[in-house]
Amino acid sequence: MTVTQAEIYGALERLEMPDGGNLVSRDMVRALRVDGGKVSFVIEAPSPDIAKLMEPFRRAAEEVVRGLDGVLAVSVALTAHGPAAEAPSLKIGGHAKPQAGPMKPAGVQRILAVGSGKGGVGKSTVASNLAVALARRGRKVGLLDADIYGPSQPRMMGASGRPASPDGKTIEPLHAHGVTLMSIGFLLEDDKAVIWRGPMLMGTLQQMLGQVNWGELDVLIVDLPPGTGDVQLTLCTKAELSGAIVVSTPQDVALLDARKAMDMFKTLKTPVLGLIENMSFFTCPDCGGEHHIFGHGGVTSEAKDMGLPLLGALPIDLETRLAGDSGTPVAAGDGMMAQAYARIAEGLVKGGMA
Repeated sequence: MTVTQAEIYGALERLEMPDGGNLVSRDMVRALRVDGGKVSFVIEAPSPDIAKLMEPFRRAAEEVVRGLDGVLAVSVALTAHGPAAEAPSLKIGGHAKPQAGPMKPAGVQRILAVGSGKGGVGKSTVASNLAVALARRGRKVGLLDADIYGPSQPRMMGASGRPASPDGKTIEPLHAHGVTLMSIGFLLEDDKAVIWRGPMLMGTLQQMLGQVNWGELDVLIVDLPPGTGDVQLTLCTKAELSGAIVVSTPQDVALLDARKAMDMFKTLKTPVLGLIENMSFFTCPDCGGEHHIFGHGGVTSEAKDMGLPLLGALPIDLETRLAGDSGTPVAAGDGMMAQAYARIAEGLVKGGMA
C-alpha cells in the first residue's frame, strides 16, 4: 500500500517543535513528493540561524515518516529563507477605487462567502475549519479574513508575520495548514484597533481581493463580519461571488438575524448555497447524554422552509475551542469534529460548490 500525503502530514503534525506548533501548522513543509514508497520533502526554516539549530529535528521528521506503512525511503532536506522585506510604500486602506464590474482574482475559480446575521455563532471557526477540511480533500483553498474590525483568522490558523510586498502593490499572502491566508490582522499590531468609516473598509477589502497574489485556487473562502453592513455590500457588489453559506445557532434570536442575512444575499443576488447549524447540541462527557443548550432543530426547520440544504450540524465541543485558540484548527486532526467538517467539505465538493 502506497503512503499518502495526508498520512505524511498527519505524522509530521504529531512531531511537536520545542517552541510550539509543528512543521505543518507553521507551514515549513515544502515540495512534498511521494513516488511509490519513496518520500521526499524540504523543511524551510524562517532564517539561516534557526536552520542551523534544526538538524536534530530534521532527523526526527525523517524517522517519523520512515515509520509509516508503505514508506521504503525518506529524503528530507533543510533550507531557510530570509525575513520578508516590508515595502514602506505599501498602504492598506483608503477609499475604494472605481471598477468596471465585479472582479474575481486571476486564478481563483470560486469565491464562497461564510456569513451570519449576528456575532458569536461560530462563523469564523466554521470558515477556518471548512478551509482546512477542503484543503485536506486536495482542493487548493484560500481564506480571506474580511472581518476588518475583529480579525480572528491569524490566531485560529496559527499564522503570524507581515505579508511581503516586493513592489509596494502586490501583497504576498501567508500559508498555514495547506491554506493560503490573508487578514488585516497580519498588517496591524495585535492590540491595535481599526477605527475606520465605511469607505476605508471598502477600499481595504478591494485591496485584499485584488492586490493579494492568491495564485491558483479552486475556492477562496471569505470569512465575513457579522451583520449586513459595508463589507457584505462591497463583497456582493464588487466581487464575483459564487455563493454564500449562512451559519447560525438553533436559538430563535440567532435565527431572526440569520433570516436577515439570507434576505441580504437574496437582495444582492448572491445565491445562498446552504445553512450550517453550529452549537447544535452538547454531549456530556460524564453521562454521555445529549443536551440542546440553544434549542433544537431551528436551523434544520429554517433550511426546510427556505428550500435550502442543511450542510451540517456541529455540536458544542471543547476540542474545537482549544484547537482554535492554539492555532491548529480541529479539522486538521482525525477526531469526531474533523470528520464532521470533512463530511461538510465532501458535500460541497460533490455538489460542485467548492
